[in-house]
Amino acid sequence: MSKQLVLVRHAKSDRSIAGQKDFDRSLSAKGHLDAPRMGNLLAEKNITFDAIVSSPAERAKLTAQYFCEQLKVDFDKIIYNENIYEASTRVLMNEICAFDDKFNNIIVFGHNPGMSYLAEYLTKELIGDIPTCAILTIDLQVETWAETSQGLGKLVSFDFPKE
Repeated sequence: MSKQLVLVRHAKSDRSIAGQKDFDRSLSAKGHLDAPRMGNLLAEKNITFDAIVSSPAERAKLTAQYFCEQLKVDFDKIIYNENIYEASTRVLMNEICAFDDKFNNIIVFGHNPGMSYLAEYLTKELIGDIPTCAILTIDLQVETWAETSQGLGKLVSFDFPKE
């Protein structure tokens, strides 16, 4: 048995409102196009999820909701976790290791640079800066989420919107 973790960086955000708090930024026009398109790509791969976890920041929340629409999942299935917002690799690892083992396939919507660093930490691959609305599928060779550690992940796919 293994676990599967799908990491999604939120779609492109709107920075046009002067003085707006980072947490409250919505999606740009590009983000509103990319999120449903990438959600549809994930739906076409027929990957099922036991849990959907998202940062509660507006841009991550909207991205997760667009994906849910494409995956035919109710929004109330999204678990909002404040610790994911602006999280370091260490914080993200703590959250992953605390996932309930009844879940085998989890999708996480978050932010950079934490998501990029986490992907590299788990896979020991040079991934670089994950583009907005990118989807990374990582297979973890673990029986429990608590066993998740550096280098135990295998990058299965890395999809992102093309310009």
